[in-house]
Amino acid sequence: MTDLRTTPTVSAAGLTLRYGRTAALDDVSLRLTSGVTGLLGPNGAGKTTLLRVLATAVSPDRGAFTVLGHDPATAAGRHEVRRGLGYLPQTPGFHPDFTAFAFVDYVAILKEMTDRAARHREVRRVLDAVDLGDVRSRRIRRLSGGMRQRVALAAALVGDPGFLVLDEPTVGLDPEQRMRFRELIATAGEGRTVLLSTHQTEDVAMLCHRVIVLAGGRVRFEGTPAELTARAEGRVWSGTERDPGAKAAWRTGTGAFRHLGDPPEGATLVEPTLEDGYLLSLEASEASEVAA
Repeated sequence: MTDLRTTPTVSAAGLTLRYGRTAALDDVSLRLTSGVTGLLGPNGAGKTTLLRVLATAVSPDRGAFTVLGHDPATAAGRHEVRRGLGYLPQTPGFHPDFTAFAFVDYVAILKEMTDRAARHREVRRVLDAVDLGDVRSRRIRRLSGGMRQRVALAAALVGDPGFLVLDEPTVGLDPEQRMRFRELIATAGEGRTVLLSTHQTEDVAMLCHRVIVLAGGRVRFEGTPAELTARAEGRVWSGTERDPGAKAAWRTGTGAFRHLGDPPEGATLVEPTLEDGYLLSLEASEASEVAA
């Protein structure tokens, strides 16, 4: 039996894309399998560019990749990739006078669902899946921010795509909305491949079986959340005063200072988090750029 967790849905090698002198992607190689993979990185890291390349919205200058076994370098392959793709961009383009149903129906038409009755069944299915069946006739301008994000997710789920690309789907959501959206993403990741780009390390910790850290257009880490957290093992400590030798330090709610870096002798080490491992990975990548 094929193991979906090891069989790649997406396989990319040497993806490079430049905008003038800036390398948005610099020799990026990766493999994505079934489940939710988190994509972390600072602003300008190349995350959205990578998502747009994998969604066939832009073409790389160099490198190659396949999605669901199809090569988008050919017109036929690109068409098949798009048929099997669900894409939620960072800023979905809603027409405010559309109802939730009309917007998702419009996306279904773009996905070549020509049978009206079957298409409308699919629209109702995905709206029900994101718990918006009761408001499908409401105009988008009257929906809350969290509801609008769920409309966009429903549109991405049309046609039951095998590869789902989500660009910052929880940005701007309050804690309750974010919790609800996490539930939807976790459900979407059952039996399909989801690539989730986010600044929220807690989203990755709660949802993802794999994580990729991108910085300066390069992959700086690829592995499990536990492996990323382990990068900070022995490098996080607590103290009553700020340590000037720390890479980063901040006062916590308890009044103590939490430090990252190389601890002094006798320091009180504390359990690292995924965020600690992520921040130290970024610090290491910056140091390697300076050394180069």
